[in-house]
Amino acid sequence: MTNQNLELIYTLLCDDVRIEMGNKISLMGIFQNIMVEKLPISLIKFAVVNHWRGAGNHQTEVRILSPNRTNLVVTSQPTQIELAPGGFTDNVSFFVNVVFPAAGTYWVQTLADARLCEEFPLIVTDVTNMEPLTPAEPISETIN
Repeated sequence: MTNQNLELIYTLLCDDVRIEMGNKISLMGIFQNIMVEKLPISLIKFAVVNHWRGAGNHQTEVRILSPNRTNLVVTSQPTQIELAPGGFTDNVSFFVNVVFPAAGTYWVQTLADARLCEEFPLIVTDVTNMEPLTPAEPISETIN
């Protein structure tokens, strides 16, 4: 989504992010859904990484909404980003001790300058809500 002089290129969810030498970022445990043995689950730590392209000063924020979109599960502190014309930057929002009380499709929203740039589903499920696995077909192996 383009927001005036700002474009969100991608968003990733991961367990942790480290800043390495040379201002490189290392992402650990990239995920798109949360599957656990039992709910509710409290995630000790996770991060949302947004990669932006554009120019100017902007304020960004990440929110996670409940499946019915009426309750805010967690929100990041608003973050100022500054881009030189044609520049890019990564913004990392860390979340600590976030509780997902029930299975469902939660919604991850990224905002810039108080406008919604992106929204995508985050499916949270436990073993009682997973679809049963179909048995695999037997594998026959021929050795010549």
